[in-house]
Amino acid sequence: MAALAGQVAILSGALGDIGQACAVELARRGADVAVGDLQFDDRVKRLRDEVEGLGCRFRFDEADVTDEGQVADWLTVVEETLGTATLGICNAAIVEQLDFSQLTADAWRQHLDVNLTGTFFLANGVARRLVEQKKPGRIVFLGSWAAEHVHRHIPAYCVSKAGVRMLCRSMALEYAQHEILVNEVAPGIVNAGLSRQLLEEDTGLQDEMIRHIPTGRIMTAGDVARLVAWLCDPENNHMTGAVLQSDGGISLVSATERHSSEVTLKT
Repeated sequence: MAALAGQVAILSGALGDIGQACAVELARRGADVAVGDLQFDDRVKRLRDEVEGLGCRFRFDEADVTDEGQVADWLTVVEETLGTATLGICNAAIVEQLDFSQLTADAWRQHLDVNLTGTFFLANGVARRLVEQKKPGRIVFLGSWAAEHVHRHIPAYCVSKAGVRMLCRSMALEYAQHEILVNEVAPGIVNAGLSRQLLEEDTGLQDEMIRHIPTGRIMTAGDVARLVAWLCDPENNHMTGAVLQSDGGISLVSATERHSSEVTLKT
């Protein structure tokens, strides 16, 4: 039997590169998958075909994680159609290259609202329902090595991810007694999202990035998804409040060595 058979995963920010990879990887391991994002587009059909092609159920809902009511409604409709979400994957996030001289109050609030508050709404919503129904579960936050390593051009992102890290630890302590394990995956440079866009715009940038990664390899969205799936596995029955940092060793490199390319270093 597949490791996650009988589980229902709910996943925010599902139409991004990492979100899609997570949905497929969880389905590959047997989980039914409920995904959400801000709006429906062609990616939903492709993702549905992949998940259902693996023999798992799939649903998509438009959901704004910054709206607590929408998150609650989303959890309810998933429960009514697929069953209670036992795996909560908090992936929705934004990042903009804005240093402090460019950062507006609205941009600052948006980073915190989406990346931190939205993560809280979904994760705590999943956990509360599991407690009410006396069911065990797993919650995984998509964090970043930027939570502890400053990048001068994305300060709002760094601060929001630092908040996610403490949220993870706080929730892990609260919910451990209910057999709900809460952990974070913290990737380094991933060929996805903003980083992929930058790589496509500058063909020489990949070599510069790799020069700063001790293992000499940029992560893929699939690499991240496999870490998320591992944290959801029933055999992971003790780890909670942990940061699964997978960055090729870049966090071990000094800030002075990273300085020339730090603008590109985001998950």
